[in-house]
Amino acid sequence: MKTLINIVAGATLLVSTGGYAAAEAPTELGIGLILSTGPEAAWDATLLRDIETVAEEAPHGLDISFKSINGVWGEEARDAMDLLAKTGKYQIIWAHSSYSDQVKALQEKYPDILFVVVGSGNEGLGGNSYWVYKRVHEPSYLLGVMAGRLTKSDVVGVVGQFPSEDVNDQINSFFAGARAVNPDVKRKVAFIESWYDPAKADQFTNAQIAAGADLTFQLVASFESCEKAKIMCFGNYVDEGETSPDSVVASALISWNQDLKWVIDAWYDHAANGTPYEGNTKEHWIPMADGGSTLSGYHTYEDKLPAELKEEVSDLSAQISSGELEIPVDLSLPTSD
Repeated sequence: MKTLINIVAGATLLVSTGGYAAAEAPTELGIGLILSTGPEAAWDATLLRDIETVAEEAPHGLDISFKSINGVWGEEARDAMDLLAKTGKYQIIWAHSSYSDQVKALQEKYPDILFVVVGSGNEGLGGNSYWVYKRVHEPSYLLGVMAGRLTKSDVVGVVGQFPSEDVNDQINSFFAGARAVNPDVKRKVAFIESWYDPAKADQFTNAQIAAGADLTFQLVASFESCEKAKIMCFGNYVDEGETSPDSVVASALISWNQDLKWVIDAWYDHAANGTPYEGNTKEHWIPMADGGSTLSGYHTYEDKLPAELKEEVSDLSAQISSGELEIPVDLSLPTSD
């Protein structure tokens, strides 16, 4: 005799002598998003873009819906996750930054919900908590190669958010690329100590320009300063050349598509087949070769850049994708020269 023991997101799980048996596979999935800032920040905007793409693809035939709560931290973030879980509408709660403390307080309370935390500053909790990482150091290296070739002052700047592992690795790779082709490059590094603050970004960018930087890598969105000073710059996470064509040569891009599918697959296997969650305790990231990051096109700079530079970048990109060229992950704190 079989006994009904649980219902998970539309999948009725029955106990039998053989363990779990799925009577009905789930057809719907709700994803609750906790965003550190909101759609104005590229980190969050790219996730919102890609979750729409994945929802349209309907993995496992799922009807996927999502809701986002923006700009919450600490107890407020924990309460927001708790509220999402209590509604019963959201089977995955994706917390898009350093939220492992909040997830740790809730994961045992909601064992059938799959929680996600993203990036550095998190603890790998395992179980029903999955840890997604995003490394963009490989295309950042290619941007650095361009900067090293294009600079005339040999002073190159970077304006970042916070000094953290998944920011430091980008900055260090950028300068590694620049110095690989131009050992005379001098570094200017600034952190605005915020995930999104356009005024501070402009302030620090202008300070670097005043210090002689004729190229800057903008991990924060501040391109008007570059345009006013008539210098070239590089974008981050999204293709900034589409909106700032006069200043942005190229951008280091990220995609969350495969990360989302990885998490959805784990949830579906649990909901449909009763497979226990096996959240990772060590960072999980998808390299450039597998589509986790890439380099944008050149837009209006397509005809302005030397052909030999574009060929060099293309060759290096192919070497990274093939594994012939490995870009080390350098987490040390980047500093100015």
